[in-house]
Order: sequence, then structure tokens, then C-alpha cells
Amino acid sequence: MNNPKQKILIVDDEPDILELIEYNLKKEGYQVFLAGNGQEAVTVARKVIPDLIILDIMMPKMDGIEACRLMRSMPEFKNTFMVFLTARSEEYSEIAGFNVGADDYIAKPIKPRALISRINAILRRNTFTEDSFENKVEIGDLVIDREAFVVYQGGTKIVLAKKEFELLYLLASKPGKVYTRETILKNIWEDSVVVTNRTIDVHIRKLREKLGDSYVTTVKGVGYKFEL
Repeated sequence: MNNPKQKILIVDDEPDILELIEYNLKKEGYQVFLAGNGQEAVTVARKVIPDLIILDIMMPKMDGIEACRLMRSMPEFKNTFMVFLTARSEEYSEIAGFNVGADDYIAKPIKPRALISRINAILRRNTFTEDSFENKVEIGDLVIDREAFVVYQGGTKIVLAKKEFELLYLLASKPGKVYTRETILKNIWEDSVVVTNRTIDVHIRKLREKLGDSYVTTVKGVGYKFEL
């Protein structure tokens, strides 16, 4: 059973979808709130400040993309996870979602067990926020030593260049979260340094060469994420 204080807002214009997700989330111990469109979602969200918002994309009055964009501009939602739920499988929909600040993307038709597992994993990301990181951080078989700028993989010491380490640390700070290229550039390289997307690609390639391909995943057209 999850922390009953964790609040989830479900936003969809299909009553059957709302009922299905609400039923399964309540079984998991979450507090659940409902909205039928983007406008209503903003109103409800400002009242309850949910930990996670599940947004359909295609809705009347205000669609999910615009609702997410609006809420991401409000400081009260800086720590709220936002996940898109939609039947649309086109790549541009995913890119549009990530570009306005989505943390994840779940496609219909809904499979309750898979949905719950994904939501549980997303909410666990709070465990990996930067404030909670100590000098040594263990994620899977990796140990990240922030003081020595080295990584231990299965007990084997792996030495990374400074920017490689910083890039790995940024991605690992929120496993599963997609970091856009713009976010990576802003956090890793100073504004005064001229850096291209190719620079990011090279550092990602070097990380994969040293750690293997299973940790850092490319999200086509968007950026990169760390797989837990």
C-alpha cells in the first residue's frame, strides 16, 4: 500500500477511463481526484496540488498539451509529475508532450497492472532528487562517488571525465525522466561555452562505451533518460 498522502489527478473526457484508473489507483492507496478537461484540471490541481497528474491529450475546452504548458508555468507545480495518457501513437505527440514538461507518456488502451507499475515507478523518482543525494549514491549496480568523480559498476572502478560524470549524475538524479538537450546544455555546460548537440551525443557515446548501453536511453527527437 502506498502513502495515502500521495495525490493523483486524472484528467480525461471519457468517463470509463476515469473510472478504470480511479478504481485501480484507490486500490493502491492513492488519493484520487478527477477532471474532464484541461480547464477543469487546472482548477482542481490548484486546489489539491497533486503529486502526479495523468493527462489525456485530446480533450475539449483545453487539451492536455496546453494544460500541461500552463501548469508548468506555475511555481506550485514545480515538483508535480505530469504524465500524458493518449490513444495517439504518433511520434510528434510524444515530442510535443515532453517539450511542454511531461515526465512520461503512457499509451492507450490501458493495461491496469502496467499503468500502476509505471505510476509507482514515477512517484519513486522523488527518492532520487538532487537534495537526497549523498557523497556515494547506489543505483542498481552503480555506485556514484561525487567527491572522487568516479563510478563503481559491480565493484569495478570506472573513471569518467568531469563532464561525463556530471552528465551521468544529472540523468541519474531522476531515473526515467527524459532530459531534453536544452536542459542538458543548461545544466552541464556554461552559457559562455559554445556547445552543439553533437557534443552531447559524443559524451553519451563515451558513457555507453564505459558503462554499457543499458543505462542511458535515447528518446528520439527529445533527449535522453537514465533507465533504473
